[in-house]
Amino acid sequence: MNSEVQKNFDRMDQLSEEGVPFFFMVDFLMENVEVFTENILPDSGLFIDFKGFKNSSLQESPNKILELHSFPEAMVEYRKGFDFVQKNLNFGNSYLANYTCKTEIETNFSLEEIFLFSKAKYKVLLKDRFVFFSPETFVEIIDDEVFTFPMKGTIDASKENAAEVLKNDVKEKAEHYTVVDLLRNDLSMVADEVKVNDFQRIDFIETKQKNLYAMSSEISGKLKPEFQHKIGSIMKTILPAGSILGAPKPKTLEIILEAENYDRGFYCGVCGWFDGKNLDSCVMIRFIEKENGKLFFKSGGGITHLSKLADEYQEMINKIYVPIL
Repeated sequence: MNSEVQKNFDRMDQLSEEGVPFFFMVDFLMENVEVFTENILPDSGLFIDFKGFKNSSLQESPNKILELHSFPEAMVEYRKGFDFVQKNLNFGNSYLANYTCKTEIETNFSLEEIFLFSKAKYKVLLKDRFVFFSPETFVEIIDDEVFTFPMKGTIDASKENAAEVLKNDVKEKAEHYTVVDLLRNDLSMVADEVKVNDFQRIDFIETKQKNLYAMSSEISGKLKPEFQHKIGSIMKTILPAGSILGAPKPKTLEIILEAENYDRGFYCGVCGWFDGKNLDSCVMIRFIEKENGKLFFKSGGGITHLSKLADEYQEMINKIYVPIL
């Protein structure tokens, strides 16, 4: 960990101990950590829409209909990374690996318009760089109690009995069990009395392109005294987020970095808003990035030894959507 990253984690600790509100972003590899107090947000080019904090005004509705076209890589290309991940799973090097791709897209909406008009639990725009609209909470801290909500497993909602099929699918269940166990262990590093409060909850995600069901669980614990009021130390200990990495973390990270042919950057990182007392944070997924005038959507899913190539390829494509109706 470089000195600049460590300095920013230390700053997060200091601000949270002093009760000063701030927003932070940590990229997937924990190589970039950015911290924004309220007074510097107006000049940062950063726009945030969380349930507890917004620094943008929402227009009522767009004056045009969303058009979105995606150009995913061919399955034969996707298969190269998929087979590499599967080989490592069969060798026992990993139990679950989240494999992702970068897909070029074209849309008649700007990044700013996508931010303004999309419907999501968490939305962030970094002007001229990226926008995301994430449904997935990472951790919440309320009165020194910490909660995490791993989301793993999705299905096309139009399929017959889709919610029940998702809940009982052998592969999806194995994937979800693994992530819940991983997040429970991660939380145990910073909290005591860790327990699973809600298991395999099914959430409905509505989009113009395709409606989805997603499966999530709730885990909670009481922060250990040495981690109370220390947001930076908590993040440094439990990142990268297990739900978009896999298990075990160190070896799976090696596998992902070799399998994927692009840099995730802030995609699959974590960002959060500390209001001076409590924290709300999310995993930075459903992510569109601007590179050299082109737009790219980053998406993927968890691979286990039970995964089928065609199903995982389709899941990666299914997640290329913008929640504007």
